[in-house]
Amino acid sequence: MLEPLSLAAGLSWGSGLRLYLTVLLAGVFERLGFIHLPDTLSVLSSPWVIGAAAVLTVTEFLADKIPAFDSLWDAVHTFIRIPAGAVLAVGAFGHADPALLTVAALAGGTLAGTAHLAKAGTRALINLSPEPVSNIVTSTAEDGLVFGGLLLALFVPLLFLVLLIGFLALAGWALPRLWRGVQGSYRGMATHMVTRFGSLRGRHD
Repeated sequence: MLEPLSLAAGLSWGSGLRLYLTVLLAGVFERLGFIHLPDTLSVLSSPWVIGAAAVLTVTEFLADKIPAFDSLWDAVHTFIRIPAGAVLAVGAFGHADPALLTVAALAGGTLAGTAHLAKAGTRALINLSPEPVSNIVTSTAEDGLVFGGLLLALFVPLLFLVLLIGFLALAGWALPRLWRGVQGSYRGMATHMVTRFGSLRGRHD
């Protein structure tokens, strides 16, 4: 069960961060014969799926480097990455018992959602900075993280699962703080804008 578990976890986790890159890598590795995916995921190696994933990967790579727009991209993909993580997790277990597949779907969706929220919250805070460099550096680091993490999930499953437990512990600690930080920052911005508007209006009167 170690390999399908790592495959399911890796695909779900990667989906929460970079869905299209995750699909692209899995499909290309299967196509080249580096890995063997279950029949339920063999569609990922289709030239059409690989081509579409490649185009969307490039699109996401560029969109994710644009401050503020990347947060809008993340918001839209909340409704894409999480269900995709659940579907990929189910596919990783092939034709298993329905009860196991149900658990895999729930766990996969939760893992994808945790990774997605951690990414979106971090990027929302970074976007409050006026300079674009930190956004680009963070986005590029996420690309590398997904690439390296998926390689571990496919070829060194035990190490990946150990590191994944550490990621989940860190995310559980960070998510409430990220949420409070984003809320506080946006409240501060709103207060500043209201105060400035009032000041300008007073001068006009």
